[in-house]
Amino acid sequence: MALNDVKEPFAGTSAAADDLEATASDAAAPAVEVLISGAGPTGLALAVDLARRGVTALLVERQPTLSRGARGTGVQPRTQEVYDDLGVLPAARAAGGDYPPIGFWEDGRIVRTHQMIERVDPTPSSPYSNALMLPQWRNVELLHDRLRELGGDVQLSTGLTEFTQDADGVTAHLADPGTARRTVRARYLVACDGGASTVRKQLAVPMSGPELAPGHAVLADVRLDGLDRDHWHRWKLSTGGFLSLLPLAGTDGFQMVAAAATAEPDTSPDAVRALVAEHTHLTLDQVREVLWTSLYRPKAGMADAYRHGRVFLAGDAAHIHSPAGGQGLNTSVQDAYNLGWKLGQVLRHGAPDALLDSYGTERRPIAARILETSTGLHRSGSLHRGRDLHQLDICYPESPLTRELRTGLPDGALTAGDRAPDAPCTTPDGTPTHLFALFRGPHFTVLAVDAPDLDTTAVDEAAGTTPLRILHTTGPTPDLLDIDGHLRAAYGPTPAVFLIRPDGYIAVAAPPESATAALTEALLTHFGAAPVAA
Repeated sequence: MALNDVKEPFAGTSAAADDLEATASDAAAPAVEVLISGAGPTGLALAVDLARRGVTALLVERQPTLSRGARGTGVQPRTQEVYDDLGVLPAARAAGGDYPPIGFWEDGRIVRTHQMIERVDPTPSSPYSNALMLPQWRNVELLHDRLRELGGDVQLSTGLTEFTQDADGVTAHLADPGTARRTVRARYLVACDGGASTVRKQLAVPMSGPELAPGHAVLADVRLDGLDRDHWHRWKLSTGGFLSLLPLAGTDGFQMVAAAATAEPDTSPDAVRALVAEHTHLTLDQVREVLWTSLYRPKAGMADAYRHGRVFLAGDAAHIHSPAGGQGLNTSVQDAYNLGWKLGQVLRHGAPDALLDSYGTERRPIAARILETSTGLHRSGSLHRGRDLHQLDICYPESPLTRELRTGLPDGALTAGDRAPDAPCTTPDGTPTHLFALFRGPHFTVLAVDAPDLDTTAVDEAAGTTPLRILHTTGPTPDLLDIDGHLRAAYGPTPAVFLIRPDGYIAVAAPPESATAALTEALLTHFGAAPVAA
């Protein structure tokens, strides 16, 4: 297909909550396709991805409001790419900002500064090259806004209390604070309900991981006077540990973190104000308002399996990280991004159920690696955060969905399983564009680099109802022109054809002479309805 001829996915929206109730006698006919428990960043990102695929989803949250508190503040470059695809990035970049240097205070003044977050220049293949500071509550707010644009919403004050599953779906019992109860029948259940996951506990799924030294930190969002917003302010505590105040981009507030080896702390607003006054030069009166507080205790681990029949674990329900390195929220959103398109393919385009097994196969090793990284940073106390935390190097070379069919590739070459990089280019009429803009949306992309003889009709037929965009860089009617060579710099100078998944990873990389057969086989076997045997 040409650049603008993407086959549209099923046109639908998240179903209204009033239409999703069922009784136990309705078990044979699920009223909703996906039930999502927990409306943090993970659940909201999943709901957004499903909504744009026309999958009916019910998103429930036991709290009466969406998540409050800055909590994790760093949106890594790979998650910014995810937000670009989901339609959230422009608002996120407008609301967020850069991290300032740390200012170390002694005797009532800043005695030295340090840029903890390493700055990296953007490149044609990686346009988002630095962590974006965005409080978690703002992430939640922007994802919720996007979900509502797509026709979905969150059902607040509604908690999942218990569930059962069978061969056809999940029967879940929901309750609100007034003890009103109802039953919902769904094809699949996704637990995005945090580290204390009700779903994971009912499944009795063990968590394994490293032991972290006991301790705690008081977190708070505060409004105060007497500090500039050009530094991430930090003081040593006489009791050991530190107190920091980070000016939150896009707000008039600061995030306070007080980590110390003291007795069980008080997290009341008055206690937070007293902490600041005791350990900094600020007075009680200068801490004008305490907006939110929480107590953090170090924990680390991950679920032994991410799929349990028709139930999936995602985000903190599947893995718990130290906040060191800003990996938790990012890993969680990317869990949702990985699972969302696969649910869409199974529910809308006839993909085999085995496609859903690849969610845990792909994501659990990533969580293990990131768990090791964040635990190492937690234990070291290092104040350096480099590009190794950007998550741009996440890849799935060993995935059952990955096929690298080229030979003789040089070291460092882009291969199947890697993230598909961006590249500025132009349309034949000279209009500037770039690959990320063309990848954006719930479709697969075929990128034929110097391969004009690809049988697009055969590939298109193999895709069936799966949304697919085919882009040629050469031939009698190319879709893209690589005027400045950025595309070949990213994808290699040798002719090749790439099948790029909806989550931006290369599923198949093949030489032109075998590309038609390779893409047809992948689309039929893994991503759509396999042919019926004779």
